[in-house]
This record gives sequence, structure tokens and C-alpha cells, in this order.
Amino acid sequence: MARITRRTALLGVVAAGLAACSRDKTPAPAPAGVTTPDLVPTPAAPTTPAAPVDTRPRWPLTGELLKNKKDARHAAVAVKVPDNRQEHPQRGIDQADIVFVELEGYRDATGHSATRLMPVFHSRMPGTVEPVRSIRPVDIPLLSPMDAIIGNTGAAHWVINYVKHYRAHVEGMLSYLATKGSGAYGTDQSRIYQYQGQTYYDRATTCHPKVLAKQTKRFTDGPPRVYFPIASTKAEVSTTKGKAGKTLKVPWKGDDYFMGYTYDKKSKRYLRSMPWGPHVLADGKRVSTDNVLVIKTHQHYDKIYSGSGADEPLHDIIDAKGAFYYFHGGKYVTGTWRKAGMTALFTFTLEDGQPLKMAAGQTFVELPDTKAKLRIGD
Repeated sequence: MARITRRTALLGVVAAGLAACSRDKTPAPAPAGVTTPDLVPTPAAPTTPAAPVDTRPRWPLTGELLKNKKDARHAAVAVKVPDNRQEHPQRGIDQADIVFVELEGYRDATGHSATRLMPVFHSRMPGTVEPVRSIRPVDIPLLSPMDAIIGNTGAAHWVINYVKHYRAHVEGMLSYLATKGSGAYGTDQSRIYQYQGQTYYDRATTCHPKVLAKQTKRFTDGPPRVYFPIASTKAEVSTTKGKAGKTLKVPWKGDDYFMGYTYDKKSKRYLRSMPWGPHVLADGKRVSTDNVLVIKTHQHYDKIYSGSGADEPLHDIIDAKGAFYYFHGGKYVTGTWRKAGMTALFTFTLEDGQPLKMAAGQTFVELPDTKAKLRIGD
């Protein structure tokens, strides 16, 4: 409640007194020879009717219309998926609502890192996602706004503590070892390999999201809010007035390792490519998406682990801002993104000051460095 000062109170009393006096006195007659004009009421200014609010229920992570709210009352499950060539083909990520593309952390001779994926499942739950690897620090602020579970094989010690600290909004402790024997994870025997006399399972671990979600009673009401700003109608989608953007190349590892997207008129989706060719899953399906959202972030590494071969990669997105590019329907728009605290949603403002309005559907989110030079073709 606003503070009422003595001066404000006194002004109020004086105004009330003047109003009372004006009611009690009889108006004085007009002087002789002066006519009193008829009082003409001032017409009210026209008002613009408020735009109707779209209250239709939607799937929180895709923005697609939801027939029954009860269908969304379950936890979102993210799974950490490696993305190097030798770790392909992957399985299950085509059913994700959102797929985040982040730094992996294992740097090459030039000091650059490849990518690791974090697909998030909610409106659809695949039977199997593979392969599965460890958590990265940026996963926590990305997932906290949606109260999600993370399928994973562990994390560095300080990252584990980071996950525990924000456990009110992210469940990352249901790892492969922590849930052993529950059926939440498995092993793809065909992907076990030998190297220098040792057996490796890093390409062979699988996750079963539905089973993993049953290992906790947390977040059973589902994500509480729509993650992205979704337009109510197709006509409101920001890209209807955007520039031509039928092809996109997002550079990683400096400037010579590209994630590509090509708009396909027939499917009205963007077909995804890896640096070595089309992004194809284990079942032979080409990866595609309705939306591509590029969020440029400052990238750097945690120096504590330098020399170990696995520096922790960091993306600055908390209390930060930067440039974004949004692609849909063969067009794109740009503007500025912002994210406040850990649990805050991203906000997106277009170059003309208007808020971004995205189309409902699946979204791939690329998180390249602020210096990344996108290649956009019309």
C-alpha cells in the first residue's frame, strides 16, 4: 500500500471541504446583459477494446492446444544426450518438445568444444532415449522454470552440489547408478566397445523417460507455465513479417563446425544437419523441427578442471541478456533476449520493441557463443 503523507491527507481534507461548499451555495445570477451559454458535454474519447485473452489450455513446452488439462499433469523429463559423430546415431530425440544444443566440454587441440544435447519430453514420452551422458551446469537454469527431471549418468562433483542446491526446481539426482535396478535405464549391448583393452559403455547407456519419472513423486503436477511466448493465432507469429530465412548454419568450435537447418516447404519444418551430413536417427528418420531459436550466450570454461580433458563448459544466461534469432516457416526475426534469476523464463523483445510471438510446436534451441557468425540464406 502506498504511504499516505501528512501533506497528502491535508490536501484530501481541503478538497473535500471545497466540494461540500460548492454543493451548499446557490449559484450567483449572471450579470445584466450577459447571456449564459448552454453547457455542452465534452464527448468521451473513443476507447480501443482490449484484445481478447487466449485462455485455451496448451501443452506447456510446445504451446500446442491441449484438450484435457489432466494429460499435462506429469513431470517433464530431460535426458542428456552426447552429440559427437562416434556417438551417433541417437534415438528418441525426435519426440522431444524442446531440444537444447549446448557445449559438451571436451575441448580439442584448438581449445574448442563440440556439442551435447538436452531434449526435454512432456507432451510425448519415447520408450527409449540413447545414448545418455552427464549433466552440464547450464542445464540447471534452463530446466528450473519448468520443474524437470534430468536423465543422466552423473556429473562433476561441484555440478552435483549445484544440482542439489537448486533441487526445489530440478531433479538431477536420479542418475543411472542412483536408480540401478529400477528399469529407468538400460544398456544397448550393440553399442558397447573395447578400447586399449578396456570396455566402454558411454555410447551404450539408454534411458526410459516414463519409468524414470516414476522414481520420484516430485513435480507430478507438470510444468506450471508455458515456456516460450506462443502466439494465439498463426497470423500473430512474429515471422509473418520477418526476413527470408530458409537456411541457417550455426557455428560451433570457433567458426568451422556447423549445425545446419534447411526449410522444407512440403513438411513446413526445418530439416537438421550435423557437420558431417544430415542428422539421422537410429531408425533412419531425419531430424526436423517447427522452430529454431538461436540464443547467443557468452561461453567459457571452469578452470578448476583444466588439464583433466573435461573442463566444465559454462553459458552465461542468469541475470544476462544478448541477441536472439527466431526461425519459422522459412523466415526469421531478431531481437534481444533476457533472463533474470534461476527460475525466470526467457523474455524476447524484437528490434521494433514488440514482444516475440512464436508458433506452437517443437523447438530446437541453439546456444552458440556471442561471437558466433550465423550463415542465413534466403
